[in-house]
Amino acid sequence: MLKDIMIIAPEKIEAESMRMIESEMDKKALESFTAEELKVVKRCIHTSADFDYQTNLVFGNDALNRGFEAFKRGAFIITDTKMALAGINKTSLQVLNSDARCFISDEDIIKEAKERGVTRACVSMERAFELSKTTDKAIVIAVGNAPTALIRLYELIEQGFKPDLIIGVPVGFVNVVESKNLILETKVPHIVAKGRKGGSNIAAAIINAIIYQLKRLD
Repeated sequence: MLKDIMIIAPEKIEAESMRMIESEMDKKALESFTAEELKVVKRCIHTSADFDYQTNLVFGNDALNRGFEAFKRGAFIITDTKMALAGINKTSLQVLNSDARCFISDEDIIKEAKERGVTRACVSMERAFELSKTTDKAIVIAVGNAPTALIRLYELIEQGFKPDLIIGVPVGFVNVVESKNLILETKVPHIVAKGRKGGSNIAAAIINAIIYQLKRLD
């Protein structure tokens, strides 16, 4: 019924959504996060309308503070999908002297992955490792689709790769939980959605939640 529709100014819709989300969250969940972490959780719920993110998001090894530090000095975000790349707010990134890239459709990535019989996501993570050796900027990895990216990341970390932050939220079934558990074992700062849920939209939402906060902190 039209009479049940809430009339609200367009610029206030997001704020009202966040208010509603917080009012419906479990009290124990609300108390388990810092104020900064809660903003990330709420944006994931806002993106998905899924309240499971209040219990499945893990912030490991001082993840948010390390993320803030990364973007303060300028960062390269490497995503595993173009969808995640598209969802990141580029205007906010520019303000923070940061950039986002996705190698998944690069011709050399496609060629090498085919020759080696591995996924393009694996080779993309190797490119991120190579990039880390040639830049002073921080490296932030955002994985929302490919568990093979997280598995290769784990191997690269064992070889000396030290990303400033890993966002590990691939969605699906095959090796999804297992790949996330590998990242949870590392000492690298990470934000991981335990279980099968996640997605490229969630990876982008987490990045945006971090950079929006940093803009307000400046």
